[in-house]
Amino acid sequence: MSARYPLVRNSYAFATRFGVSRSPSRLGSSPISASSLLISSCIVLSYISLAAQTADALYADRANLTSARQAAAIWTADLARDPAAFEAAWKLARASYWIGGHSPEREGRATFEAGIDAGQKAITAQPKRPEGYFWMAANMGALAESYGLRQGIKYRKPIREALETVLRLDPAFQQGSADRALGRWYFKVPGLFGGSHKQSEQHLRASLTYNPNSTASHFFLAELLLDDGRKQEARAELQKTIDAPIDPDWTPEDREFKEKARRLLEREKFDC
Repeated sequence: MSARYPLVRNSYAFATRFGVSRSPSRLGSSPISASSLLISSCIVLSYISLAAQTADALYADRANLTSARQAAAIWTADLARDPAAFEAAWKLARASYWIGGHSPEREGRATFEAGIDAGQKAITAQPKRPEGYFWMAANMGALAESYGLRQGIKYRKPIREALETVLRLDPAFQQGSADRALGRWYFKVPGLFGGSHKQSEQHLRASLTYNPNSTASHFFLAELLLDDGRKQEARAELQKTIDAPIDPDWTPEDREFKEKARRLLEREKFDC
């Protein structure tokens, strides 16, 4: 989903072309050889690479919340060592959104706040990449919903600005995720503060041009249509949510949206 970045920013800091360290070793010892430094750096790089692979594998098993927390712990440690670690920052923000949404309220809010901070670090590290903006906005949105309209409304402007930045940088990011999230934003925010069912539908349908099988987009569109009294259209969108194939990268999310769609179909009375 994102490009890899070099783990060593300046290889000259490890060894020079003359084969010895630029700085002498401690008094009374021999200079460190280039080969020793190379071995040490390779060990460090291998460890970092293994940790990254382990974190990704743990997050892939995020339906098990313990695995998601372990992945987040690895990215938190990576970010503590290097606050400019872009990959660790945006992945921690993404993990925080998932963990926060599956935690008790107080813990969830603290996790969303950590996700916002991680997203901001990703933006600082790579301001022309969409990941930081998107996952910062996602955590802000979840935090706002947890507080309700009275306290959550203060986040509306930074959320919209971050998502609009994603659209400018890469409208196809994560299969139209910015349009999907903006569609949700325009649906959830009251009209007095900029919300609009018309713009919500436009953004949600735009997101479906990138992925016609998006369970999230179909479900959000169904809720919008149902709120507008367009029950038959809503029913069709709920059925599309249920029938959509599972995306291997988003299996836990797809399963949750499918279950929500089934419950909504059972609860609502739709005309035959």
